[in-house]
Amino acid sequence: MTAIEGKCLCGSVVIQADVNALAVDVCHCDMCRRWASGPYMCVGHDGALTIEGQDEITIYKSSEWGRRAFCKTCGTALYWHMPSSGHYAISAGILTGQDKLKMTRQIFVDEKPAFYDFANDTPKMTGAELVAAFNSSQGD
Repeated sequence: MTAIEGKCLCGSVVIQADVNALAVDVCHCDMCRRWASGPYMCVGHDGALTIEGQDEITIYKSSEWGRRAFCKTCGTALYWHMPSSGHYAISAGILTGQDKLKMTRQIFVDEKPAFYDFANDTPKMTGAELVAAFNSSQGD
């Protein structure tokens, strides 16, 4: 396990977690791009987060399965959370020590607009492939 820590732009919210890897997923879905004003880059975590400044967080129920959290003072996107599984996707941009992070996967590539591409050679999944992989892992 590796300890990570991050904070919002104004410093009102500090998040800590122990993650399995410093792996960054990039989501190209329309909802993430609207929320993050570009592809959403995140580090996955299954389990509880340690949060200082919890009262400064606003939670937005963006879908039946997901919640998005942001600082209500500065608007920083903090994490996406799936309550049913306990999974968090913590914004990579809030983390300290970003030079240790490595992009490992891109998801919802079928929704990625044509105006940008990453040079990183990573596995890529469409939205349907991601949902199918998630559903098969839930059946175990």
